[in-house]
Amino acid sequence: MPIFQLHESQAQRVKLTEFKLEKDLQHLVESNLHIFFNCRFVASEFSTGNIHAGRIDTLALSEDGNPVIIEYKKVASSDLINQSLYYLHWLTDHKGDFQMAVNKTLGGGVEVDWSDIRVICLAPEYKKYDLHAVQVMGANIELWQYKLFENRILQIEEVYRRSESSSHQPSSETKGKSPIMVEAGRKAAITRKTAVHTIEQHLNSVNPSVAELFELIRNYIMNLNEGVDESPKKHYIAYKTSQNFVCLKTHKDKIRLYLKLNPGEVEPFPSQGRDVSNTGRMIGDLELTIYNPSDFDKTKHLINEALKNIGG
Repeated sequence: MPIFQLHESQAQRVKLTEFKLEKDLQHLVESNLHIFFNCRFVASEFSTGNIHAGRIDTLALSEDGNPVIIEYKKVASSDLINQSLYYLHWLTDHKGDFQMAVNKTLGGGVEVDWSDIRVICLAPEYKKYDLHAVQVMGANIELWQYKLFENRILQIEEVYRRSESSSHQPSSETKGKSPIMVEAGRKAAITRKTAVHTIEQHLNSVNPSVAELFELIRNYIMNLNEGVDESPKKHYIAYKTSQNFVCLKTHKDKIRLYLKLNPGEVEPFPSQGRDVSNTGRMIGDLELTIYNPSDFDKTKHLINEALKNIGG
């Protein structure tokens, strides 16, 4: 898709350019990991030892505490995917090496969630064979495409990420219900079978009124965008598109939401809100405490703003 620079009523096409070196791309991403992928930097050019004889371009820790491998290519290359899969298997067998790297860079006491490992491939383009390959692999390999323009505008777009979706026909039980919520329920069923953490786990000890409040909030979030995914974690439930925009924590008598918003830019500041930007949380800087549907109605527009804030 072409990009145009506007000068009053005149439009001028902006030409594509490229990074001089692959290292330039890597350095840019590593310097802006939080902005691009909401990750914390762990290591660069990480050696996999004499036997494996490789170097992982970038190691990071995701907002959910998952290990992240990032590999770059300045030109289209199927080797990128094969190499990334190779490193994914290595990291699965060398968790201690990653934990030591985390401790060295981020300090001790950082909890790593090994329920999944993200692999991000970043290249200017992919061929149809690449897309087919990652679909068949079934590994958590994400394909991201970048474009650099002459006016120093950088576009990064997600091309592929693993999904548990599969084609299915509506049953008599699902007819008349919101298609988005039906899909959310189907994904939740898959999660119960395959994931380490589940929705039910977060609702075990809540009051009935909070369980109803959860369904109200969940329904609103899932209907914001058909691309929203629900991902139960150990301490919260994450809702994401390209990255988390709201994380939900259940308590016996309330629900807390953590939104990807700058509290200083929220006006008027809600009475249910709290600025938690200085607490070191990766899951969101604005905390909302919700006791009932009325609390939620007053603040639900902020969830939509958080979605817009990460780019939708």
